[in-house]
Amino acid sequence: MKLRTLTVGLLVLGGCWTATAAEPGMRSDQEQRFPKAADLDGPVLERFSPAKATAYLDAGAHAHEDHCFACHATYAYLAARPAIGAAAAVHRETRLALEQSAAKLVDAKLSPADKPGRVAEVVMTAAVLAQHDAATGGKLHPATRTALNRIWDLQRADGGWDWIKSGNPPSEIDDHFGVTTAAIGAAAAPEGYADTPRARKGLEAVRRWLRAHPPANVHQRGMLLLAAAHLDGLMSEPEIAQTVQDLMSLQRPDGGWSMAALGDWKRADGVSLDRNASDGYGTGFAVYVLRRGAGIPAGNPRLKKAVAWLKTHQRAGGCWFTRSPHKNDELSTYVGTAYAILALQACGALAGG
Repeated sequence: MKLRTLTVGLLVLGGCWTATAAEPGMRSDQEQRFPKAADLDGPVLERFSPAKATAYLDAGAHAHEDHCFACHATYAYLAARPAIGAAAAVHRETRLALEQSAAKLVDAKLSPADKPGRVAEVVMTAAVLAQHDAATGGKLHPATRTALNRIWDLQRADGGWDWIKSGNPPSEIDDHFGVTTAAIGAAAAPEGYADTPRARKGLEAVRRWLRAHPPANVHQRGMLLLAAAHLDGLMSEPEIAQTVQDLMSLQRPDGGWSMAALGDWKRADGVSLDRNASDGYGTGFAVYVLRRGAGIPAGNPRLKKAVAWLKTHQRAGGCWFTRSPHKNDELSTYVGTAYAILALQACGALAGG
């Protein structure tokens, strides 16, 4: 089993699954500070500000939620927040709330044939708790272990999970995202969880499913590359090299990447997508995959150019704007900002300026 001591980013778009939310009183103050949709595509900062990025993430952790955990908010927040410094109150409270939600999900009488949204919630919760453990001390919390064990009960015989499919890319279009999400979560879990009997059996089924269902676009290949960095048998060396080459080929002359270029997606509202315009999600995701998935050095000229793009395209509200491939730019911008932070951390470039 190949395991690296790397923090894995596990961030998604769309979806809101009922759970036990953080304290209601925490949300109103956050929402007052969270930029409105009209302000996201505003002027850029004169100087990169980690503090503004932190404030933006903290303010938006629950800004889109109503008694639920959402992959475009809470899950993305917990995946990225440890990268940027000491835990704020909202960080600690969000982690505790997700642990409480995990306990309820474990106790729920769910089966592989249950509603896809419920199955996806179990997988997402376990995977995010696992990567949060890896990023905040490297100890596997008992709640995380129990949640991870539960995902194997919901795995189909073919090795996949019946994932939510709302037509919202990149995470809610087919089962591929759910399988790579589960693989990343189990592999990233501290204390050798991937080598436990239940995990080994489940991950072998994951390998079978992925061999039978190859990735359909560059984004799926990037997710697979993140999983392959931790697990043997997911990608061959030529496949890894080709993915790196194809991802590099999508870099724009300004140093960034466009999220729209990572897949053949169309917006629900008919608004055309600009596959030539660099954005936060595309750039953050690409850099993170190249660093953590493929091990490309931070000093690589292409990555240095991408870091320069990130540091010069942060908006005044602390975010990195991303046009949604579905319909909600506010949500894509939040997840894109989380990936931008993970990318900068992976390149050792989170210092201001």
